[in-house]
Amino acid sequence: MTRPPPARTTTPSVQDVAVGSGSGAALVGQAAGMFTVTNIDDILLLALYFGQAGHDRAAAVRVVAGQYLGFVAISVTSVAGALGAGLLPPSSIPYLGLLPLLLGLRAAWHTWRDRDEGPGDEPSRAISVLGVAAVTLANGGDNVGVYVPVFTMAGTAGMTVHLVVFLILVTVWCALGRYLATRPLVARALSRWGHVLLPAVLVTIGVLILVGG
Repeated sequence: MTRPPPARTTTPSVQDVAVGSGSGAALVGQAAGMFTVTNIDDILLLALYFGQAGHDRAAAVRVVAGQYLGFVAISVTSVAGALGAGLLPPSSIPYLGLLPLLLGLRAAWHTWRDRDEGPGDEPSRAISVLGVAAVTLANGGDNVGVYVPVFTMAGTAGMTVHLVVFLILVTVWCALGRYLATRPLVARALSRWGHVLLPAVLVTIGVLILVGG
C-alpha cells in the first residue's frame, strides 16, 4: 500500500515575501515617477493660483478642490480607456486646449477691465473650483495617453496602486505650489505680476495643446 504524498504547505517563504515587497515598492516608485514627469508643470500653475488667492483661505481651498476634481477626471478617463470604454478618443485631445485658452482670455479681460486697480486688489473670488479643474484636465489631457497603456498592463491591483499614489501626490503638489507662492521673493513677484502671468500661461498652454495635440 502506497502512502499518500505529504500535503504541500501554502505558507510563503521569507524569500517570496521579500520579492513581493520589492515588487510593491517598485510599483509605487514607478507610479510616483510617472506622476512627477507628467505633472511637473502643474506646480507653476498651482503657485500662480495660490499667489492669486493670497491670504484668502477659502480661495486656497477652492484651488485644492479644483486640482483634485481635475485630476480625478483625468484618472477616470484613463481607467475607462484601460478598460476599453474609450471615453476620450485621441483625436479629441487637442480640443481640450480650448479650455485653458478661453479661461486665459477671460482672465486677461478681467485684468484689462480692472487695470486701474492695484495688483494686490485682484479678487481671489475669481478663482473657482470648476475653473481650476478645467485647466487641470486640459493640461493633463496628454497624460491619458501615458496612463492608459500602463493601467492596461498593470491590471486591477496595479491600477489601484497607481491611483492611490497619484491622489497622495496631488496633495504634495498642492503643498509645493502653496510653498512656492508663500516664499517672500516669489510672493512679491506673484503679487506684482501674477494677474498678468496667469492669463499668459493659460493662453500659452491652450495654444500648445491645440497645436501640438
